[in-house]
Amino acid sequence: MIIKRFLISFLVFLAVWLLLTSSLQASSILVGVVVSLIIALLFGIKAEVFGEIKLSLKAIINLIAYTFVFIWELIKSNIDVALRVLNPSLPINPGIVKVKTRLKSKTGRMVLANSITLTPGTLSIDIKDEFLYVHWIDVKDCDLQCATEEIVKKFEKYLEVIYG
Repeated sequence: MIIKRFLISFLVFLAVWLLLTSSLQASSILVGVVVSLIIALLFGIKAEVFGEIKLSLKAIINLIAYTFVFIWELIKSNIDVALRVLNPSLPINPGIVKVKTRLKSKTGRMVLANSITLTPGTLSIDIKDEFLYVHWIDVKDCDLQCATEEIVKKFEKYLEVIYG
């Protein structure tokens, strides 16, 4: 488990380094490897968040798919909120809904809650057991099943494979 946490944290830190420096020069990559190695040794092995990630081809494919789904949902919700701001006649029916998740992993639930919060128009308020409480700008249905379908399912199917 410690080796898994170390390996994943090292790869994450290196990816962040490469994105921040946006350089593929050998010297920059070498510095990134050394810095990522040191940080992973100091902090990564204790980071439980990296221990719950599954290391499999299926999980990596789902992570890539999840990224695209999240970006698409982010674009859609941004357009929806922008239209509501620009056109005040569009209905706003705010409220708090209770949704259910099948995710067992604490990290998976956290990622789900953050994904919901990052899409405009929704805000995760609380997580209790398998339930999330979400403030929704336009409550379409207060029914647990319908609200779960609308808010959670699009993210959950990918996160289940990534986190279990």
